Amino acid sequence: MRTLAIVGRPNVGKSTLFNRLAGKRLALVDDRPGVTRDRREGEGHLGDLTFRIIDTAGFEEADAESLEGRMRQQTERAIAEADLCLFMIDARAGLTPLDEHFAALLRRSGKPVILLANKAEGSAGDAGLVEAYALGFGEPVAISAEHGEGMADLAVALMPFIDEEIAEEEFGETAAEEEGDDADRAGRPLRLAVMGRPNAGKSTLINRLLGEERLLTGPEAGITRDAISVRWMWQDRPVTLHDTAGLRRKARISDKLEKLSVADALRAIQFAEVCVILIDATHPLETQDLRLVELAAEEGRAIVIGFSKWDLIEDRQATLAELRQEVERLLPQVRGVEIVALSAVTGEGLDRLMPAVFRAERAWNVRVSTGQLNRWLQEATDQHPPPAVRGRRIRMRYATQVKTRPPTFVVFASQADEVPESYRRYLVNALRDAFDMPGVPIRLTLRQPKNPYAEKKRR
Repeated sequence: MRTLAIVGRPNVGKSTLFNRLAGKRLALVDDRPGVTRDRREGEGHLGDLTFRIIDTAGFEEADAESLEGRMRQQTERAIAEADLCLFMIDARAGLTPLDEHFAALLRRSGKPVILLANKAEGSAGDAGLVEAYALGFGEPVAISAEHGEGMADLAVALMPFIDEEIAEEEFGETAAEEEGDDADRAGRPLRLAVMGRPNAGKSTLINRLLGEERLLTGPEAGITRDAISVRWMWQDRPVTLHDTAGLRRKARISDKLEKLSVADALRAIQFAEVCVILIDATHPLETQDLRLVELAAEEGRAIVIGFSKWDLIEDRQATLAELRQEVERLLPQVRGVEIVALSAVTGEGLDRLMPAVFRAERAWNVRVSTGQLNRWLQEATDQHPPPAVRGRRIRMRYATQVKTRPPTFVVFASQADEVPESYRRYLVNALRDAFDMPGVPIRLTLRQPKNPYAEKKRR
């Protein structure tokens, strides 16, 4: 069994990740730094991977005989024992001198390292993800140990180190090969959540895809309570289908069991890669339908909208055109999202659903080079210059992509805090059009570049 050591400075979330991988609260967790002192060991699991895992004390510079110095020695022993080190930084806090010192120690150890940028949920950690490249360990894996985000990405990064047989079976290549992204996606199951209001036809759709009555269905709303996972193959590509409880308006949710069902459905969104939002075409685009799309977009998931019960629609061409216009108007944050009209009862439109799902997944994984991004930025600002603020023109200096899944970008600009929301939307839509990302939530952070002369002026 391979041994993994979780290492990093104090209070970056090492014990939280240890507990998540161990599947139980073995390590004490607190907001205060320095809670962990001894090495703590356990058996970790992530997907099909099993490994021995070591939680370590936060690395600090101190005299060898002091308590902190002895804690450091424990950490160094853990590194020596490990087959692989998970080097964790705090994406929200950005790099610190202690992170850089720790990086140098890990390089001297000669052990393979996976860099983890913790607390990367939302956009607050985007700048820290950019800074993380300076450590020299390649692209960081963005995670949230507390909320469980990024665990699938961590599993993909771990697989070649943990089990070479699994890597070859899943990916069709060895860990040493660098052409991993497309092979990774082709080998591991796509996690697909089917969401919708009660009685939108979610379970019926999944049964139709599977070709069997795997899930209980019926005319009564709210039959499904748990988020049910089913493994399936579509054209030699493994898929994990998640059927979820229908989500009603919060004001109507009073029963304790239904509250638990809703929480289970929300967890399914968090672990999904693509969400199919199933909307009853006979009563389309109600408030809760829109809220479900917004929720999936806020979680950064790829989205496909399915209009169900299409066999009950009479003027289909006119209805579909009207629905497309309404989706574009009401859901600008997923502009260009794929729409599939279907009937789970007759099977109509199902041949278009999964191709749309995989197109959405590919757009969700788009990686744009820095050179391409900066050429795009120049063209976008030439075509529509940023506004002036208090007589000074905002200057867009350069852009970089900090992660995929969803595509996340940082643009460095003068007076970044003054850029109006309308111009941010312009940049997002220009990115979407330029790099073929229809319907994908795009995260864009504007940041002020550091002034290299600011420190000298203070002196």
